[in-house]
Amino acid sequence: MSRSGTPATGGPAGPRGPASTGGSPPLKRALGPKLLILFVIGDILGTGIYATTGNVAGKVGGALWLPFAIGFAVALLTAASYVELVGKYPKAAGAALYTQKAFKVPFLTFVVAFMVMCSGLSSASAAARAFSGDYLGEFTDAVPPTLIAVLFVLALAAINLRGVAESVKANVVLTLVEAGGLAVILAIGAYAVFSGGGEPGRLIRIETGGTGYALLTGVLGATALGFFAFVGFEDSVNMAEETKNPARDFPRAIFIGVGFTGTVYVLVALVSSLLVDSRTLADSSGPLLEVVKAGGVDFPPKLFALIALFAVTNSALINIMMASRLCYGMANERILPPAMGKVLAGRRTPWTGIVFVSALAIGLVSTGEIEGLGDTTSFLLLCVFAVVNSAVLVLRKDRVGHRHFRTPTALPVLGALTSLVLASPLADRGADVYVRAGVLLLIGIGLWAVNRAVMTVRERSGAPDA
Repeated sequence: MSRSGTPATGGPAGPRGPASTGGSPPLKRALGPKLLILFVIGDILGTGIYATTGNVAGKVGGALWLPFAIGFAVALLTAASYVELVGKYPKAAGAALYTQKAFKVPFLTFVVAFMVMCSGLSSASAAARAFSGDYLGEFTDAVPPTLIAVLFVLALAAINLRGVAESVKANVVLTLVEAGGLAVILAIGAYAVFSGGGEPGRLIRIETGGTGYALLTGVLGATALGFFAFVGFEDSVNMAEETKNPARDFPRAIFIGVGFTGTVYVLVALVSSLLVDSRTLADSSGPLLEVVKAGGVDFPPKLFALIALFAVTNSALINIMMASRLCYGMANERILPPAMGKVLAGRRTPWTGIVFVSALAIGLVSTGEIEGLGDTTSFLLLCVFAVVNSAVLVLRKDRVGHRHFRTPTALPVLGALTSLVLASPLADRGADVYVRAGVLLLIGIGLWAVNRAVMTVRERSGAPDA
């Protein structure tokens, strides 16, 4: 991989992005390189590994480390494309911005942006479900899960409204806690290996219920679900306007973040399969708690359950934050109404975006279980990743006036192909995932029509752009 510095041809932003957009004050540039690395790691760690390890085991059996290893490779391919694009275009709109610049089809841009937003909301809903599952069950089952989830989302919205620095600092604390929980799992695994515990034979058992085509689709289905654990790095590019030097800091932050989490995930999957049979893992909404209980180490299950609750809280916090920044970016690109880009003057946070996405998250909390919501998140993002990887290739002809990372051409090609395969019916996902994604897309098309109507009325009346 190499860095690219090319002559300017009139790009709208330099390496530090625009100073201001519209009539609102600019977002506060609060993120330096170290904070950004922790942010990316925290963005990826969380619900996926803490809650869906068991679901992956239910699809593939004891070799549940294999889907995570494949997902790791696919994530790296697409991460390289995001790094190149955020370096060239350091704005908050992420995939929507790249799609519009590459293909210049407003309808496609809106669909991509809406799918990204919905993926964040389905991910936050999965986190809310995980929060109210077996981990919380270690303490109480007296409070209705839906009420817990609603209060959970409202609390996260309040943190986001307070400010990006406060939100990211909370993210750093939660990241350290959830990383500590995974360190406990790895320590338990090391103890089991050195003491001769566990069943190593499980690690090579692939139990997909068939051979040949059934085996292929089973592994792909497990990989697509396991890919949910890797999502999050794509959200971090929406913080470009709140990063001090995005063109310099994002490459290192994203590659370190994906590399660290991918390595940890594969190791955690190995330990989980070594100590607990796949059926027990599959039947639990708190699979890593089962690993703690089976590890032969005197570590309090309640303490680990508390750590897991912090982990899924972090996932939801980041997803709500990113969805609100996406609203802000889309509003400034005139994909959503300008009202969605309003910034709270005192705190300089996109308050209308935060309120909007939090309301949608509350509505989605009861739409499916962890597996279905997680797989919906993966499906939506895999479709987006196919478009983003293609956009990298199309935008090679666009020159900007600052240095940025440039990925080898083969990587976005492979990224697009693998994303399409994992998003296809070859991945053997449930019909509910396609139905849920289809309904969300129909909602998006309805919103697109309303927005176009409003824009048309403004144009005919001669009203100035907001």
